[in-house]
Amino acid sequence: MKNDLRPARLSPRDVLRVGSVGLRARRARVVLSALGIAIGIATVVAVVGLSESSRADLMARLDRLGTNLLTAEAGKDAMGNEIKLPRNAVAMVERIGPVRHATASADVDARIRRSDVVPEERTAGVTAQAVRADLLSALGGEVGRGTWLTPAGERLPTTVLGAVAAERLGITRTGETIMMNDTRVAVVGILEPIELVPNLDRVAMVGFPTAERYFGFDGHPTTVFERSTDASVADVRAILARTISPGDELGIKVSRPSDALAAKAATDEGLTTLMLGLGAVALLVGGVGVANTMVISVLERRQEIGLRRALGATRGAIRLQFLTESLLLSALGGATGALLGAATTYGFAWFQGWTAVVPPWSLAGGLAATLLIGVVAGLYPAIRASRLHPTVALNAT
Repeated sequence: MKNDLRPARLSPRDVLRVGSVGLRARRARVVLSALGIAIGIATVVAVVGLSESSRADLMARLDRLGTNLLTAEAGKDAMGNEIKLPRNAVAMVERIGPVRHATASADVDARIRRSDVVPEERTAGVTAQAVRADLLSALGGEVGRGTWLTPAGERLPTTVLGAVAAERLGITRTGETIMMNDTRVAVVGILEPIELVPNLDRVAMVGFPTAERYFGFDGHPTTVFERSTDASVADVRAILARTISPGDELGIKVSRPSDALAAKAATDEGLTTLMLGLGAVALLVGGVGVANTMVISVLERRQEIGLRRALGATRGAIRLQFLTESLLLSALGGATGALLGAATTYGFAWFQGWTAVVPPWSLAGGLAATLLIGVVAGLYPAIRASRLHPTVALNAT
C-alpha cells in the first residue's frame, strides 16, 4: 500500500504563534520598528480627527449664529465719490417681503481717549459708531458686563464697548468714563466678541440720537444689517443694493458674514491635506523600517529557517511565518498609532472646548494601511527566507 506523505497544514493559531516568535525574541527592535508606523498612523488619525472636530464646531457655530445675515455697506459711485445711504434705509429694507429684521450702524467722527489727560492723537485704535438699539439682537451678540443701550440710554452720553475696544482702553467694568472728542461718556456695557461682525469688537457704540446731539452725526447709516428666511437669502441679496440705493447700487457692497467662517473651513481643508501628506511620508518611512527589520531578521535566523526546512516545513510555511511576523509588527504599530491619534484628538478638542469627532473610517483606514504596509514590507523578506536551502541555512554562521 502506497503512503501519501503530505506536509501538515498550520492552523491559524499555529501561524500566529510561530509568527510571533521573532517579535518576542527581539522586543527592543520591534518597538523601534513599530514606532515609525505608530507615528504615521497617529498623525493621520489626529489630523483627520482634529479637522472633523474643528469643522463640527464651526458648523455648530454657524447653526447658532445663523447664515441668513446680510450686510450692505456704503461704498463709492462711478465717479469715486462717497455714497451716503438714505436715512430711511432700514425702513426701505424692511419692505422686502422675506426680511424679518433690519437694523443699521454708522461711522461717527469722534476721537476716543481713556481720559482727558491723554493727548487727542492717542486714540488707542478704537473708533466710534452710532448704532440702533436693536443691533445686538439682530447680530446675535451678548453683553459680557453691564447692559446694552436702552431707549433712554441711546439718547444720553453713554456707550457700550466692544470686547477689544474695552481691552485697548483698559476698561474692565462698567461705570467708568471715557472721552469722545471733548465729551465725557459713561461706559454702561462691554460686549462679548461678536463672531459674525468682528470689526464691532474694536468699536465704542453710542445711540443714533446721542451721535446726532453730541458728535454732529447727520443720521445717514454706513452699514445696514438684515436677516431674512434661510431659503430667501440669495433672492434678498440680489435686490438689497438697489432697494437701499436705487441708481447707485453698484456702489453698495453686499456681503454675507457667515461666508468668512465658511472660507475658514476651506482653508482648514488645505492644511489638513498637507498634514495628511506628512502622515503618509511617516507611514512610508515606517514601512521601510519594517522591511529593514524583516530582512535583518531573515539573515539572523538562517539556521532556524534551515532547521525548520530540514524538519519538513515547506517553503509556503516559511513564507507564511515571516509574512505573519511582518503583519503583526505593522499591526502593533498601527493599533498604537490609532490609540495615540484618538487620544490626541480628544485631548486637544477638550482643551479647545470642541466636541471631539474621530471618524470610524479614519481608524479603519489607518489599520488597513498598516496591514497593507505589513504585506508589502514583509513580502520580499518572506520570499527570501523561503528560498534558503536547508543545507546552506544550517551551515550559515
